[in-house]
Amino acid sequence: MLQEHHNYKNNIATAAQVSPITMGKYRIAACPRPLDCGRFAAQVSIASGSGRGTTDRVMRFHDLFPTRDAAAHYAMAQGIVWVHESTRPA
Repeated sequence: MLQEHHNYKNNIATAAQVSPITMGKYRIAACPRPLDCGRFAAQVSIASGSGRGTTDRVMRFHDLFPTRDAAAHYAMAQGIVWVHESTRPA
C-alpha cells in the first residue's frame, strides 16, 4: 500500500501540463499513471486539511487514455465535479 501511495505522488510531479488547483478547502491534483500497454490511467487526488488532520481521497477511473496529458485533464475535470457536488447545499 505504501508503494502505491509513493507512486501516485511521484506521478503528480510528472503531469507538467496540469497543475494542482485549490477549490475552497480542497487541493485537486491529477495523478496519471502509465500502463504496460502504453496508454495511461486517470487518477485524481483530492486533499483537504493540514498536518495530522489531512485527508487525501484518491479516485481511479477505468477509462484509458492515449497520453498522460489527456488522462490528467480527465482526472482534473472529475475532481472538480466531485468538489462541486460534495460542497453543494443539500
